[in-house]
Amino acid sequence: MARAMYDYSKAVLSKVSFDVNLFCKELEKAFSRLLPYEIEELKIWVNSLIAEKPELNQCLIHLNP
Repeated sequence: MARAMYDYSKAVLSKVSFDVNLFCKELEKAFSRLLPYEIEELKIWVNSLIAEKPELNQCLIHLNP
């Protein structure tokens, strides 16, 4: 149960990665709900996703609030 929100956030972000605006909104939501160490893990995961999908580059602004 401890990682449920982290896993849920990754699943949602994966599903909405086709739409940049929706991805950015969900990324903001994830950051507001996760614990600090989970946010750091999510940042690493998002960076690897952006490497695969360069169109999500504009969401990098949300990685350094």
